[in-house]
Amino acid sequence: MSQTGNMDAIVIRNVVKHFRKSTIRREYTTFKSELVRWLTGKRDRGGTRFIEALRGIDLVIPRGKTVGIIGRNGSGKSTLLKLMTGIYSPTSGSIDINGRISALLDLGAGFHPDFSGRENILINGIILGMSRVEIRARMDDIIAFSELGDFIDEPVRTYSSGMYMRLAFSVATHVDPDILIIDEILAVGDEHFGKKSLGKMTEFKKAGKTIVLVTHDLSTIERWCDLAAWIDAGRIRRMGAPGEVVDEYRRAVALAEEQAQVMVPAALAADGGALPQVQAAPPATRPEVEISEVRLLGSSGAPVSTLGAQDPLEVAIHFTARMPVEEVGFSVVLHTKDGVRVYGTSTFREQVPLPTPLPPAGVVRLRLERVGLSPGHYTLDVSAHSAEGREYSAFRDRCRLSVEASGEGQALPPHRWTVEPAPEALVSSAPLAQAVTP
Repeated sequence: MSQTGNMDAIVIRNVVKHFRKSTIRREYTTFKSELVRWLTGKRDRGGTRFIEALRGIDLVIPRGKTVGIIGRNGSGKSTLLKLMTGIYSPTSGSIDINGRISALLDLGAGFHPDFSGRENILINGIILGMSRVEIRARMDDIIAFSELGDFIDEPVRTYSSGMYMRLAFSVATHVDPDILIIDEILAVGDEHFGKKSLGKMTEFKKAGKTIVLVTHDLSTIERWCDLAAWIDAGRIRRMGAPGEVVDEYRRAVALAEEQAQVMVPAALAADGGALPQVQAAPPATRPEVEISEVRLLGSSGAPVSTLGAQDPLEVAIHFTARMPVEEVGFSVVLHTKDGVRVYGTSTFREQVPLPTPLPPAGVVRLRLERVGLSPGHYTLDVSAHSAEGREYSAFRDRCRLSVEASGEGQALPPHRWTVEPAPEALVSSAPLAQAVTP
């Protein structure tokens, strides 16, 4: 690992990481039996093999950017972060770092359990390259941010996981790092400290610091990161705009689930253990009924991507039927950006009569008189399937809709407001004022 003077915070070139895995006898033995085996030359030395956690990683993280790293469990994300921080050394390849790194990796890593929180602040500050004078100058700010109170002078082995996290985050963010690396540790915090931590990281972004974040919260990646990298089976599958990378990752995971593909950790997987590539089916395997396009249309019939809560919406599902098929239905499911299902319906559920058989080509339209959703970003999943649930074709995560409205929550049901006088002052039965939302 070396320092560089270029404009990139971290440059990783063709990095491979192997771990040694030893296999030894797992039977009960005695000193006598081992001595006899050794004297007779029959001692089983076991065997050693290597497992490959990272397989030729090339990654450049620009200075001042927030980069999110996503991937399934065991794909190599945490191994990559430990290589960045110098905890691991690469088996081959190079890692160039430009600036001081501070990291939040394993919970409590770097803390001595028998030392107090105050003593651990001093130790960690020195490890991160600060002088005793610098640490003491920032001690009060670190303690105040951690909100540990009198616990700061208690051994950290008495801390809860949340207290560990607060102390670790406070130390890591108050040593003036150029690069902050975070591996899911904030998941153990409460809502209050989570917001406080996010505010601190926002300060880092505005100050031009570099942040590398590993998380399974895809909405955080889309909303908060400048770039995203997807690691699969120890390789960088894709890096680019967060929305595009997350979309492809979601489609690949959905495809793997449909194919009932076993998720094998990267270190144990052959190339076939990776997620399948997202691509169109070849002509020879195209389904009997295929959804060719889905359009979201507004009141004027023009395509829309943003609506008000009171606006109507039409979902136009264009399909092709390559052969006569009996009992075909169409489903529409609406999700929030976080994947929460808020609405779903189908032609089967509502007993909508469709032509039998379907025409060679056509359009199925679902009209919503009013969207009725709170502000936010939504996706629509559309599918064609049989009555037994066999799926012919599907459009997933490709239709985006933004809703602009007032109100809170995930729905905006029809409602009305009225203001009336108290009964003793009632003069007429008519309300003084009325506001109706159809």
